[in-house]
Amino acid sequence: MLTVASLKKGEKGIIQEFDIDAIPLKLIEMGCLPGNMVELVQYAPFHDPLYININGSYVAIREETAVKIFIKKAV
Repeated sequence: MLTVASLKKGEKGIIQEFDIDAIPLKLIEMGCLPGNMVELVQYAPFHDPLYININGSYVAIREETAVKIFIKKAV
């Protein structure tokens, strides 16, 4: 299964599932929930952190968190 970390710049995906204990509560409050759209906006140098857009909220997350958010590619 794909993760947010596997997206390329500009690609979008739909969040499918994640380990609730592995994701910071603040990220969940900002809309990181199953069924919501996520877009990779930009990578920082060395690919960490990742700058993403989740339903209009722009946020930077660590790669170690991004690999725990499973998605399917949006068409």
